[in-house]
Amino acid sequence: QVRLVESGGGLVQPGASLRLSCVASERSVNTVTLAWFRQTPGKEREFVAGVSWSGGTTDYTNAVKGRFTISRDNNKNTVYLQMNSLKPEDTAVYSCAARRGASVPMQGDYYNYWGQGTQVTVSS
Repeated sequence: QVRLVESGGGLVQPGASLRLSCVASERSVNTVTLAWFRQTPGKEREFVAGVSWSGGTTDYTNAVKGRFTISRDNNKNTVYLQMNSLKPEDTAVYSCAARRGASVPMQGDYYNYWGQGTQVTVSS
């Protein structure tokens, strides 16, 4: 079982930055792929970014490429999502997810463990 706890959400103005963090309870976190998804009411959950266990492979949804950066620190069992140039359409609940395996799929069904989520609101 992998327990995931997110933090770092909040209310910011358009153009601002936020950094989300997700701490995993798994001791062998360096064997799991970690990802961020987001969801707004009435919409399906959307893959945002993912990073392989080694950090060597990352992937992003097109809407955030060039603005968001995912990274991980296995010594701290933590994955980060640095979000720059935030837009109102980035408003959502952001959730951390984990799966055992080396690949970084964009489909949520491939992830076995989920955090509770943290709200990000971008509004003037």
